[in-house]
Amino acid sequence: MTPPQESDKADPAVTSEAPAAVSLCPAPPISTLKNRPDFLRAASARRQPTGGFLLQARARGDESAAVRVGFTASKKIGNAVLRNRAKRRLREVARAVLPGLAQPGWDYVLVAKPDVTVVRDYALLLSDLQAALRAVHKEAPLK
Repeated sequence: MTPPQESDKADPAVTSEAPAAVSLCPAPPISTLKNRPDFLRAASARRQPTGGFLLQARARGDESAAVRVGFTASKKIGNAVLRNRAKRRLREVARAVLPGLAQPGWDYVLVAKPDVTVVRDYALLLSDLQAALRAVHKEAPLK
């Protein structure tokens, strides 16, 4: 038996690759907040409430260009399963939005809201974070 002959045209589904996104300004590196004092400093700075969560943000004022993000879900959210689900959703929203809108040298904390963060539509959470970041970084009008 002879093997089947290969055609000159390759299967486009197999060989086609999506073009890579080209960015002139690389996104700042994103790391996770882990220390309580960092969370407390962010809590005492700017706050922007949204429909799905609360965004706390502050400019660190150091020379580092890294963006740091933290996630909080208190026991008001529910049991451990619901708290973990809320934090997973917030992590995914931050992973999708922060590379494009975060400012270098800033700390962000996303605080889950009871009965909202876990059940809110993912697309709405994305738009909430985008709007909150724009509002936090909006410059004060000149007097």
